[in-house]
Amino acid sequence: MPEQRQYQIERARAAVLQEGASATTTLVEAWFDRAWITRSWQRCLQQGRRPEQAIGFDLVPAGARRRAENAHHALLAAARPEMQRLARAVAPIRYFAILTDAEGCVVETAGAIDRHDRHAEVIARVGVDLSERSIGTSAIGAALGELHPVWLHRGEHFFDATSVYSCAGAPLFGPRGGCVGMLDLTGINVAERPELKHLVARSARAIEDALTLAVPHALRMRLAWDDAAADGDGGALLCLDGEGAVVSANPAARAMLPALAGLAGGALHAGDLFAQPWMQLFDQAQRGLPASVPLWSGLRVWVHAVRTASAPGRPAGPQLPLRALENDLIHQAVRAAGGNVSQAAQTLGLSRATVYRRLAKARASGKPARS
Repeated sequence: MPEQRQYQIERARAAVLQEGASATTTLVEAWFDRAWITRSWQRCLQQGRRPEQAIGFDLVPAGARRRAENAHHALLAAARPEMQRLARAVAPIRYFAILTDAEGCVVETAGAIDRHDRHAEVIARVGVDLSERSIGTSAIGAALGELHPVWLHRGEHFFDATSVYSCAGAPLFGPRGGCVGMLDLTGINVAERPELKHLVARSARAIEDALTLAVPHALRMRLAWDDAAADGDGGALLCLDGEGAVVSANPAARAMLPALAGLAGGALHAGDLFAQPWMQLFDQAQRGLPASVPLWSGLRVWVHAVRTASAPGRPAGPQLPLRALENDLIHQAVRAAGGNVSQAAQTLGLSRATVYRRLAKARASGKPARS
């Protein structure tokens, strides 16, 4: 009930902000999933802040919108359509949308924002700093700090001055895995709507997919553990260039294929992910149906591959003969198995003798396998 929630918030604030307690015993039953809020409160206290202090919202420099456009062009292009849709959805309950960069500075707003309300005006400005270091505990600072969707209501904010806000936030991850910003829904003196956490997270996924697809690519793939899911929208999304290099992936794909974590640090090839010649992925796209593809782990994943209009026909780059592709695959399996030929042979479905024979022939020819 709202009254019970308000009591929980007030009790937690007293335990952490006034009594100096850890709040562990106070909150372990009623507020168990809110420990991240108390961590934020404690960080604010350690910085010498007090809840009753006034907040000096940063002045927005002239030209902030133009600089945001230049610095965050890709993020804004991907986010604006979804922000408009989201703003329409929450308008009846008097919420609006805010987009920030990875530092918590506002780069875009959307929705019915009452500019005559000072509480709305001070936060809904491109260029204003809404990070934890600036305004204390909020959905914006929490989403960027915790890197998962959050919901905050009224007194869960650190400062008394921000206790008029209720907000939901979700971080946004870019095509190579780094956090590029966050999406926020905020209402002023409104009823609690914790379901907005789910809504804003859904919109964040749509923006991440748009960012993934915005990277120039020759092949896009939907990945799933079953064939029915691979044929639909949403879920894991992965894009390759004409040479088979991975150019972008959404968070669902990174969760599904842990090797994609390497994308943040540099180049990654489809051959590092799939235990089959990478050009077969382009051939599968030509057939237009999901296909079961082996992974180096021994698992199989369903892939629905689609070529882009800019990459008709075979992928660009040199075409290797089938035997060379097979040798590449064998060498890669051995590397993935840490040199264990038996394990590599099991992954490939070959006999150990066949793998040894092919490795010996490659050495004798003096032609190293393509990495």
